[in-house]
Amino acid sequence: MTGLEVRLTALRYREFPALEWTVYLKNSGRSATPILEDIQGIDSVLQRKPGPEEFVLNGNKGDYNVAESYEPFRRELKVARRDYNEKNEVKFSPGATGKSSHGATGWPYFNLQTPGSGGVILAVGWPGQWATSFIRDDATGLRVRAGQELTHLRLEPGEEIRTPLIAMLFWSGTDTVRSQNLWRRWYMAHNLPRVNGIAQPPLAQVSTSGHRDDIARIEKLLDAGIKLDNCWRDAQTGGAKPQTWWPSESGPYNKSVHPKAEPWWNSGTWDIDTAKYPQGFKPFSDWAHSRGLAFMLWFEPERVGNPRSWLAQNHPEWLLPPNDHAYGKHPSYDPILHLGNPAALKWLTDHVDSLIRSEGIDWYREDINGAGPLPAWRKTDPPDRQGMTENLYVQGHLWFWDQLRTRNPQLRIDSCASGGRRNDLETMRRAVPLLRSDFVEADSIGVVEGNQGHTYGLSSWLPYQGTYCNLGDPYSYRSFYLPSYGIRGGDVAVQKKAHAERRRIAPYMLGDYYPLTSYSLQRDHWIAWQFDQPELGEGVVQAFRRPESPHEHARYKLRGLQPDSLYEVEDFDGGTSTVQGKVLMEAGLAMRARTVPAALIFTYRRLQSRQ
Repeated sequence: MTGLEVRLTALRYREFPALEWTVYLKNSGRSATPILEDIQGIDSVLQRKPGPEEFVLNGNKGDYNVAESYEPFRRELKVARRDYNEKNEVKFSPGATGKSSHGATGWPYFNLQTPGSGGVILAVGWPGQWATSFIRDDATGLRVRAGQELTHLRLEPGEEIRTPLIAMLFWSGTDTVRSQNLWRRWYMAHNLPRVNGIAQPPLAQVSTSGHRDDIARIEKLLDAGIKLDNCWRDAQTGGAKPQTWWPSESGPYNKSVHPKAEPWWNSGTWDIDTAKYPQGFKPFSDWAHSRGLAFMLWFEPERVGNPRSWLAQNHPEWLLPPNDHAYGKHPSYDPILHLGNPAALKWLTDHVDSLIRSEGIDWYREDINGAGPLPAWRKTDPPDRQGMTENLYVQGHLWFWDQLRTRNPQLRIDSCASGGRRNDLETMRRAVPLLRSDFVEADSIGVVEGNQGHTYGLSSWLPYQGTYCNLGDPYSYRSFYLPSYGIRGGDVAVQKKAHAERRRIAPYMLGDYYPLTSYSLQRDHWIAWQFDQPELGEGVVQAFRRPESPHEHARYKLRGLQPDSLYEVEDFDGGTSTVQGKVLMEAGLAMRARTVPAALIFTYRRLQSRQ
């Protein structure tokens, strides 16, 4: 007898063809278990009917702060040709970081089509290093496996580990766009975080330093009629001398050891710098609350970037080993706070909770930069405990977030990991990505077209997403409109126009999603999509004529409308028309872009049914 207990928790949804489960393994004995290895959350074989049609896998790339982030793909899972030395297995996992949605093969959501009989959407919920494989046999079978990438371990008495959450949503027919909208509806109903039972509404963001001297600038925006929702205090403020909100940018570490490191990289002391904020953030958050605004503060508790920080000096035993190499221009000193250590986890939870309460924080924004925790996890584990540190760490991280939300029922969480690199389903049930990628800088090549591509690809999976625009021309700022949105580019009039337009269309973006063109980053193409709220009979179409497109006119067939109804169509650049639903669906919505580049927006609403 080994004392090993295996427990399965499963949930089947009544109103959606979906189910999910997690497996727990616990050692209830008095001695260590034998080696447990290659533990999977799912290991199943699907069958198709004999014939020429094949399994088709639909998915996306993860985020790696480039224009190609979230690019969709479609791949036939054919039987391998032995004479070409091909393999029957297709593997996916995030890049070697431990960030769950990082890299070209790191998106933990898949839509598998079975020939002639619909398919299944598979999601892996694991804010760590997962792996998924699709293994084709020589006949009609496809083996699907997903789990933590590496497990080869013994469980000591009393220890418990878990597999990743596995969620599956089944669909019928041949329309993958319809299946993705079924997913979006399930996601909105059962996954999007809620406060007091209310799902996160669209947000208008404004950046701030958190100083009282920022109040005049934000008051100017409010007085201009700009409706704002959230004041965002990020890692550091800009200007000639960027500043963090904790005491980290000064001292011998930055000056002599790593003089080129940015101030915010030197994390590990999570106390407010009283030299910069003598009264903390409370005066600012009190003012924000008086104006109906929330306050969000950036943290990066996992990475300890400064050997002189409070954590490094006072509790080195809580830190996992640093990486052996530098990460880009940043220092190589990057130990990770071990969230699988009960003492470290308790301290972090209590400390962050105290800051949330004392400083009036409404949004907890959590980031993780650098090479990620995976190298530290792997370096810590002995040969008979591979994967153990990661498993305990992931459980601790999820418990940490759950505790913050339990202790602060009104708290919202923003998930960030060098952009959108930790957006698996377990994370998305607790947080929303207010910055889906760090690919937002105004001087980045292709930043506008890249963000159009991000919206095109990511909208199939995450209805709620956000970004920030640093550009002030309509083609640019309209390319960044999302449920959560902020703009720094342009004067007050530009910002007012951008916020007003985005606020009008944001509710539609939480409905059904229809790509109207193929995906492309080419500068001589058009790209377009539609968001539809069928219960309201309303929606929005966004279309973009890119800088090198020679085509002034375009026409796109809309979806999800009632053919016999009349629709009032409004062009945001002027003019309305009344068009029958059948015409919009069969002939298409005609549009003209007189300038190049151009960003066009059309809203529509159902008027009545034709008699």
